[in-house]
Amino acid sequence: MSAGVLRTNRNFRRSLLADLTSNVGSAVSIIAFPLLVLSLGGNAVQAGAVATVSLVTRLAFRLPAGSLVDRWDRRKVMLTADLVRFLAVSTIPLVALWGSPHYVHLLAVAMVEGLATALFGPANTVLVRDIVVERDLAQALGVGQAVQAAVNLAGPALGGALYAVDRMLPFVVDALSYAVSAVLLWRITVRPAATAARTGDRGLMAGIRWLVRQRELFVIMLYAAVINLVSAAIDVTVILELRDNGSSSSVIGPILSCAGVGAIIGSLLAPWLVKRLSVPAILLGIGAGWTTILAVFAVAFQPWLVALLLTVLMMLSPSAGVIVGHALLARAPRHLLGRVSAATGLLLSGLAALGPIAAGLLFQGLGGARSWVMLAVLTGAVTAVGWIPLQATRRLNATAAPDPEPAVVAHSTDLGASPDD
Repeated sequence: MSAGVLRTNRNFRRSLLADLTSNVGSAVSIIAFPLLVLSLGGNAVQAGAVATVSLVTRLAFRLPAGSLVDRWDRRKVMLTADLVRFLAVSTIPLVALWGSPHYVHLLAVAMVEGLATALFGPANTVLVRDIVVERDLAQALGVGQAVQAAVNLAGPALGGALYAVDRMLPFVVDALSYAVSAVLLWRITVRPAATAARTGDRGLMAGIRWLVRQRELFVIMLYAAVINLVSAAIDVTVILELRDNGSSSSVIGPILSCAGVGAIIGSLLAPWLVKRLSVPAILLGIGAGWTTILAVFAVAFQPWLVALLLTVLMMLSPSAGVIVGHALLARAPRHLLGRVSAATGLLLSGLAALGPIAAGLLFQGLGGARSWVMLAVLTGAVTAVGWIPLQATRRLNATAAPDPEPAVVAHSTDLGASPDD
């Protein structure tokens, strides 16, 4: 994959580094929060509640956040969100200088961080459209997915290692990551043009209404939401069956890491695949591949085979993310992009949040083999009924942005036009 967008677009590099830095900090503190709660005498429910509060806050505030992002300067929104998260997380190690943090304090920090992150997410999506030309969107999205996959792979291990050194160290790193992210965002030179709301485009639900009107894209979004649900259930089911078969945590950890390796490889390959294969071929191939692999798990669940197939499984998915992300950024009107991004995130993340509990219920009620069969059947059924929207998506690649409002560039332009422009 060419690194053209990274090499020629300084603003994208700054945005990517800001996203990488803040995501690393968040991944580090995700494992530190429950460990800290337990070290303070809290129980397992309290430890889990901290992460739940952050997740629920992000989901509940996602639509209002998208509406605000469409009205405000996205760069300023992201700067403010980073500063708020920096101040909130910083209070944990500061309080620890004089005594132990209180559980209610940790819940409050998780809630504030969740609210700020809900604003940061859709603002970051809009910013990508402001600083990356349409021709480079697929490559930019692929690089972004690879970075996120790398964070997901290394973040928890890094968080555990930092916590072992000092239980406040992960929170110091998390707070500093937001400060570094803010500095990088402040140095971005692109300023978005102001966009006025249009009749019928006002309100929190405008993004959802726009998505529903895009029939082919909306059905594909539903397909992707189900795949995300299955994906969220896979990790839990793998852990449960490996433990049921007597595997230790020293075996389970590396096996699950294979999924992260596959996601990184798939993200780097995604732009290349998107250029060479049709949208229906990619999405149908993902569905067929997932169905086959899940069916194999039902009949031959061996650690070495699970590690290999998890790598292949996660290599297939990033191409779909690039397709959907590119279509949304290219088709959605700029004045609605924040709300469209928020609605998309709510659809994809909201259903996926049910994956872990669904996996637990299936495993407890049916056992490992039948759980894999049920997940394979669900994936196969969604793929089989998807032939209508998959055929319709042939138009997505040829659809240009309907509302090409230019960004206003301050100081200097740095959008990285390629030689063939």
